[in-house]
Amino acid sequence: MIQTFLNSLVSIITNGHPDYLGFLPSPVLFVGVVSLLAASLYIIHRLGGRYWAFLYVAMIPFLNWSFGVIPEVEVIEPNGAFAKGVSLHPMTMVTGLVFVVRDFVQREMHQKVLVCMGLAIGWSFFYAWPVIALASGIAFAVSELFDWLLFTFTRYKLSTRILISSAVAAPIDTTLFLYGADLAQQVYLGAEPGSMLHLANWTVFIIGKMIGAVVVSEVIRRRENAGQINPYEL
Repeated sequence: MIQTFLNSLVSIITNGHPDYLGFLPSPVLFVGVVSLLAASLYIIHRLGGRYWAFLYVAMIPFLNWSFGVIPEVEVIEPNGAFAKGVSLHPMTMVTGLVFVVRDFVQREMHQKVLVCMGLAIGWSFFYAWPVIALASGIAFAVSELFDWLLFTFTRYKLSTRILISSAVAAPIDTTLFLYGADLAQQVYLGAEPGSMLHLANWTVFIIGKMIGAVVVSEVIRRRENAGQINPYEL
């Protein structure tokens, strides 16, 4: 049982490439990955990141990984209106939390949030399909640029900034990411074009991201009105 647990743990940490030597994993690969993970955590901590920063850096590789491993769920069977049916990914709704978490990271680390984004994208290339990681990196670079400009140079309240940044960044990020995910499905799984990038998936992505933004924005607004937080703090 211990050996099975160890092998499973190593497989997760090394993204399914443990290179076993007998019943033990390759010490070089295992120690190397663990050392880099520890170094990433140390960098984040030294730059002032705490809970939100660690969550942010973990969420992005996990979500990118999930789109290559977790299968979609068919929500509408093929019919006259939908010749191919409609399938949605279970993690679609969760993606809405990324932008919200990122906003809290900037309040926590200010401009150093860009370092966290770089680390998250870097680990995505290890844990996710390279095509998805590349699409995710480009999508985040574009949407994060607007998000950073908004949070840095405007004087809107935090609750308002969360809504505006999510409303603008979500469509851009979603379109670029789904295009990459669609291409990855074609390359690695032989899927037909449009398996990921279709109107239903795109719409649910946007809705999921905005639901998360609206809920968090409302919570923040109430705390602002109660004087519990400074709404203009970057």
